Amino acid sequence: MAFPMKTCVVCGEEFELKPGKPGFANRCPECSEEDAANAGGNAGDGWKGDKGANAARREAMRNLLYRKDS
Repeated sequence: MAFPMKTCVVCGEEFELKPGKPGFANRCPECSEEDAANAGGNAGDGWKGDKGANAARREAMRNLLYRKDS
C-alpha cells in the first residue's frame, strides 16, 4: 500500500505520511522531532504557578457570580 507523499513546510523535503507518525501531518519526522524537543512540555505554564493570582481570580469570579444586586 502506497502512502501519500507530502512536502514538509519547514524544510521542504518530501516524505511519506504514514499512520501513527508523531507530530504534524505537514512536517517531516525530523522536523517533528526537533519541534517536540524544543517545546519542553512547559509551554504556557508560567502563569499557572502563581497562587496569589489564582486566588485573586477565584475571588473575582465568586464576587461576580454570587453578588447581590440589591
